[in-house]
Amino acid sequence: MLFSRRLFAAVFSSIFLIPNFEIQPAGAQVTEFCQLSAVATQAKENLRLSALKGNKDAQSSYQQLLQKHAQELQNCRSRTWPNIQALWLRLYPCDIQPGAIDNIMDRIVNRGYNQVYLEVFYDGQVLLPAAANPTVWPSVIRTPGAENIDLLATAIQKGRQRGLKVYAWMFTNNFGYTYAQRPDREGAIARNGKGQTSLYVVDGSSQVFIDPYNMQAKRDYFQMVQEVLRRRPDGLLFDYVRYPRQTGGNSIATKVSDLWLYSQATQEALLRRAQNYKGLELIRRFLRKGYVTAADIGEVDKLYPQEGEPMWQGRIPPPAPKSILTPADRQPSLQIELWQLSVAHAMQGILDFVAVASYPAQQLGIPSGVVFFPDGNQTVGQGYDSRLQPWDRFPSSLQWHPMSYATCGNVSCIVPQVQRVLSVAQPGTQVIPALAGNWGKSVSNRPPLELQMQALRKLAPQLKGVSHFAYSWQFPQNDSDRKFCRVQ
Repeated sequence: MLFSRRLFAAVFSSIFLIPNFEIQPAGAQVTEFCQLSAVATQAKENLRLSALKGNKDAQSSYQQLLQKHAQELQNCRSRTWPNIQALWLRLYPCDIQPGAIDNIMDRIVNRGYNQVYLEVFYDGQVLLPAAANPTVWPSVIRTPGAENIDLLATAIQKGRQRGLKVYAWMFTNNFGYTYAQRPDREGAIARNGKGQTSLYVVDGSSQVFIDPYNMQAKRDYFQMVQEVLRRRPDGLLFDYVRYPRQTGGNSIATKVSDLWLYSQATQEALLRRAQNYKGLELIRRFLRKGYVTAADIGEVDKLYPQEGEPMWQGRIPPPAPKSILTPADRQPSLQIELWQLSVAHAMQGILDFVAVASYPAQQLGIPSGVVFFPDGNQTVGQGYDSRLQPWDRFPSSLQWHPMSYATCGNVSCIVPQVQRVLSVAQPGTQVIPALAGNWGKSVSNRPPLELQMQALRKLAPQLKGVSHFAYSWQFPQNDSDRKFCRVQ
């Protein structure tokens, strides 16, 4: 896929108000923020537990109450900002137990959410039944006797029963450690110029980033997306659409060896960007050494005297005649342009990969979104954030989900992150900021969700949706009980 000089330029670009929330009629079950009252919540939970024990009357009453709450939630969200309020959720093997998904989805509705972002591919495992998992990744549920249990399909069905839209949230360029253990996939793993894979540079062995230009990696991911879509989720969300986040001095990429360009497919694709032999030879030398000298340029001129300036995609050579400029004169600008080409090529791999990943959903008319850090594409001096996350180049046909997770104890560092994204997004782009926190209390140096929401509404009342990370933060006891339980 070609890219223009605009991408090179893009690489370098770089209190609150109490809202007038709708007050519900006295007879309604929902309160401010569309949350169910404690009385309604407990009544529903009592019916759920009775129904679980086989009480037929309770089962009927429980189903009727689910429909009633679904309608109340829909009515409330249609007239309350934001119209879409989503919660991020991970399921565990213990959730195959009877009533577990019902309990989780009820809690989500009780908190006023009308969408769920369900994690279906993470840490090198996929939320597909073991008996119907043709992908290269193991299933999340590997419990003996549970091979046919489809938690993804169940969660989608249980969510919709309660008026929830259920999106499939999945890691993208981070394929997980299980992928790296396969000898037949060794060539698909991204490598930098120091001979490292992401296993060497990222805390946590679950993160293994792939070469986005590798065809095998694309086929593997494409197959997994198709299997997820067979369950017909309401949308797809692509996370980890980037390269590894590094720490310390390595958090900024300042030289070509810092970039993830040294796997075969990425290098071959980069060399194909050359438009003449001079360009090809200079790209090769730059990759090998990390720089080009005046002597390199002179040698290349002699190797291909019939050619003019070295050329590659996006390069506009200087107007001055070559005869006037010596190799020493040309060296500084050529070196900078080779660096820009390398960065842009790495970023283009991410853009191409998400285009492939989202294609099956696009064909089915199912919306897709990209999850990103608002500061993941920034420049620092002559360097770039090591994640090289080109979110400002994501198409407006995808939903944008900026993770506005800044920590400063108040909203003053969170709001600017959303503001930056909104200033870049093209008209028509659906921006759905993701906030981290909990209702009614500060968590991890972040203010309560109420305060974050109020500040966001003041900044951008035109936003139609907001999401909250995560279920595990709002229900930590329930999450840990499920995470570490033994399946009966």
